[in-house]
Amino acid sequence: MRRIEGDDDVRAGLAELTRIDPRLVPIVAASGAVPLRRRPAGFSGLARIVTAQQVSAAAAASIWTRVEGVIGPEPTPGAIANHSDEALRAAGLSAAKVHTLRAIAEACAGGLDLEACAAAAEDEAVAALTAVKGIGRWTAEVYLLFSAGHPDVWPAGDLALQVAVGDGLGLDGRPSEKEVRAIAAAWAPWRSVAARLFWAYYAARRDGREGMAR
Repeated sequence: MRRIEGDDDVRAGLAELTRIDPRLVPIVAASGAVPLRRRPAGFSGLARIVTAQQVSAAAAASIWTRVEGVIGPEPTPGAIANHSDEALRAAGLSAAKVHTLRAIAEACAGGLDLEACAAAAEDEAVAALTAVKGIGRWTAEVYLLFSAGHPDVWPAGDLALQVAVGDGLGLDGRPSEKEVRAIAAAWAPWRSVAARLFWAYYAARRDGREGMAR
């Protein structure tokens, strides 16, 4: 399985996607640069994704900077365990996110191997990750996409992807999660690049604002 490790991989994926589905040609042209946006695998990468849930990219970056200021760069499960809820909440994390990070830390202490999840097949990895309280399918899929470089993950529950697909393909309104997952089936085995493309398209259509809807 080819991992999406660099910009050359993104370009290769875009070339294949436009070959598979010519409807994507004008979307690629309208999107401009399609960023790689890789993050580290392991606890730190997953913790950053949890932090970014349901907030803007700017807010997520600000909160993450404050979290690192409290528990140090490249946080570990032990670092989370060694700080109080109050300290983590003061850094900007919601109570739900603090609980999720603690659940992840406990799962890691109990044997969950996040690096192994990054290397596993999608279904196996999603099952292992969503077994942790507080991690839903979106979080698991985004971890595989950005931290594992998985080439064929499509976070169909993402609002921005739904909006961008509906807009870019000229559909009547925003497709549902089920509908957008079905649409994307034709883009295998490059759906992770398709997700990057539609996030870039979403951002370009909205004057450069962040394209991930968390």
